[in-house]
Amino acid sequence: MNLPKIITDLIKAQDDFDSVAYANCFSDTAVVFDEGKRYNGRKEIEHWIADANERYKSVMKPVGYEENGTESILKAEVSGTFPGSPIVLSYQLQIDDELIQSLKITG
Repeated sequence: MNLPKIITDLIKAQDDFDSVAYANCFSDTAVVFDEGKRYNGRKEIEHWIADANERYKSVMKPVGYEENGTESILKAEVSGTFPGSPIVLSYQLQIDDELIQSLKITG
């Protein structure tokens, strides 16, 4: 699967449980929407992913990718220490200047 470098970097950071590298895939003013909550800016994103890594220990396996106008959609099988693992999640990304500007994760 041919993925943009920033998405490849995001997946690697997730699989390495590296919250700093994960957050560095985002712009300073990026927004993440996950589990009904909003996280604003790189620092909040870093804290959110560090907490998620601690709770779920999840890794990602890409299963699909498409670009639709200004939006990129990654489908990934996510497995970890949570009920129902593995599950397929949709990562809706807005990428600009080779950084993620927004990410919405849905099941």
